[in-house]
Amino acid sequence: MSQEDALVGPDWDSPVQVTLTPALMIHALMSTATAVHTAWESCIDEGLVVSSLVAMDDGPGHYVRLAEQEYDDDNDPETAWHDWTLEIRIGRVLTTGHWQVPVGGALLEWEWHAREAEQAFERACVLLGRRVGRGLTVVEPQPSAVPARSTRH
Repeated sequence: MSQEDALVGPDWDSPVQVTLTPALMIHALMSTATAVHTAWESCIDEGLVVSSLVAMDDGPGHYVRLAEQEYDDDNDPETAWHDWTLEIRIGRVLTTGHWQVPVGGALLEWEWHAREAEQAFERACVLLGRRVGRGLTVVEPQPSAVPARSTRH
């Protein structure tokens, strides 16, 4: 490497790679979830979804999704559940975390589970190079010569 290359540094669009496993994502993003699992297919029932937010990668097959769904308990038809589901698809592998509370549960419990799921979604979006703004809006990267508020040294 020349001295000039050392001063300039790598191109800002240089790809970088890390090794992620479902276990590492669960540890880092879903430690407060009620339940976690991996799968080849989504466990989200589109007929039960009350809201959904997705951040997509530019490449095929990568996304992060936060879906809220409500469903009746199979063992107790009198009980309904609200479920915040964080789904991370990297290639074919889905890593999923669920934060669940009874529909009639305490407001404090609802707020805590919602906040935990939303924070996990925000953090997971980093895997795709996305930021999440207030109100859980995904901010797509804008092409520019130099990223805003950054310096080269």
